[in-house]
Amino acid sequence: MKNYTITVNGNVYDVTVEEAGAGSAPAAPRAAAPRAAAPAKPAAVAKPAAGAGSIQVKAGAAGKVFKIEASVGQSVKKGDAVVIIEAMKMEIPVVAPEDGTVASIDVAVGDAIESGAVLATLN
Repeated sequence: MKNYTITVNGNVYDVTVEEAGAGSAPAAPRAAAPRAAAPAKPAAVAKPAAGAGSIQVKAGAAGKVFKIEASVGQSVKKGDAVVIIEAMKMEIPVVAPEDGTVASIDVAVGDAIESGAVLATLN
């Protein structure tokens, strides 16, 4: 048996590979659990019903929610960042389309989103 340490997308794995003996079938590699535990996903936050406000804040690109800049009840001006998404290793702010008050935040940090998805609503 041989032991190897392999890094895939920043995750480190210890892998043990059995050597095939004469006349036996090749052994399949067996991967052990990742060395470092994956970061815990934040606890779910109770979300108001989608569409609580009349103005929708929509994602301009597919990606992953990186940060939530505004909170429910906060006043925002046109152009203020409400949510920041990560797409293609870039942080892209999703801004308020007009002045208003945040009525709902419909996503959580780490959520995968599609282009055009409603991320928040304003009144």
